[in-house]
Amino acid sequence: MNLLSKLERFVAVSGDSPEQRTQKSAFLAYAFAMIPIGFTWGGLYAIFGEPLAALIPSSYAVFVFFSIALYLLTRNYRLFVGTELFLVLLLPFVLQVVLGGFVNSSAVILWSLTAPFEAFVFAGRRQAVRWGAAYVFLVVLSGLVQPYVRLENNLSLGIKIWFFVINIIGVSLIAIALINYYIGQRDRAYSLLDREQQKTESLLLNVLPRKIAAILKNESRIIADRHEHVSILFADMVGFTPLSIQMTPEETVSLLNEIFSRLDELVEQRGLEKIRTIGDNYMVVSGAPGARADHAQALADFALELRNTVQAVATRRGYPIQFRVGINSGQVVAGVIGRRKFHYDVWGDAVNLASRMESHSEPDRIQIAQSTYELIKEDFLCQPRGEIEIKGVGRVLTWFLIARKGSAVPLH
Repeated sequence: MNLLSKLERFVAVSGDSPEQRTQKSAFLAYAFAMIPIGFTWGGLYAIFGEPLAALIPSSYAVFVFFSIALYLLTRNYRLFVGTELFLVLLLPFVLQVVLGGFVNSSAVILWSLTAPFEAFVFAGRRQAVRWGAAYVFLVVLSGLVQPYVRLENNLSLGIKIWFFVINIIGVSLIAIALINYYIGQRDRAYSLLDREQQKTESLLLNVLPRKIAAILKNESRIIADRHEHVSILFADMVGFTPLSIQMTPEETVSLLNEIFSRLDELVEQRGLEKIRTIGDNYMVVSGAPGARADHAQALADFALELRNTVQAVATRRGYPIQFRVGINSGQVVAGVIGRRKFHYDVWGDAVNLASRMESHSEPDRIQIAQSTYELIKEDFLCQPRGEIEIKGVGRVLTWFLIARKGSAVPLH
């Protein structure tokens, strides 16, 4: 745990964001660091015979100490920052007047320049502009009062030169440190923002196709398209309800998660589009939202891999798991529905018939409609099933998809 993390326990109040806690702890650490600097400057002036000048930076250190104590009691951050900025702006001007102007004080008013830098980092850009204007005013005022201050002080020319060096280096180091801290916090914020955007992107791609997600992010319109050449697959686990009764809830979810996670990987590998999972039902589309000439062949390959995957899981787990699968090809309308829990979906007679192909299929079989058969018959081995009666449709000619031609043919 670093220093800022430790200080957060002392400075944070209820309701502070992580950025506010970090900002407050950083400012507290900065204020603590300024205390020894004030006492050091006061000690140097005392050593070189300027007791009144020594009192000013020493008083600054004391005031900062008490302002820290007051902040820890009241947690009034605005008062804390305002007090520090006022002190660091005004006291170098007073010290310069006491020492006899720009040259005699080695331009000690440069320390007032840290006020707008501090305001920019710890109070915001608007405050930085105000404190910057106040700094310019004090520099101009220093020039106006120059003729009325004493001409000499107890510091020798050599000591004045070294104070010039110390003042320039000191102010420069503080300015660099503040800028470095600000850039670090900005980069950290950008990194966190980028990480959150990636999470959002990942979540969006989990529910929408990449092409549709890009449109949804950049445009505010109804997303709806007609796709002339699409293949649709439905798959449903046979006897899932009685099987789930015999399993614990954890076992049921674990089984479905394993099966559907593997199917999701196959969908991604094949460049298909998963539409939805409802219970033990799985729906996939090929050819939408991106058109492809081999939409039927790609979905047929996926269906065969689906069957092999389910058989492998069933063997390993020892459950009698089988899926009915149905495929149809044709024209669909696709689009995004919903405003909050939106999802990409497809509609049309081709979708309805694909669903009927699944519900009228047999366990561990892949039933395809004639439209799909005509598209894949040159590449795949299909077994005629004949006509079956489909409610609301009539008699439909169907086939069972067996295997890709040239591969081992499973026995049924």
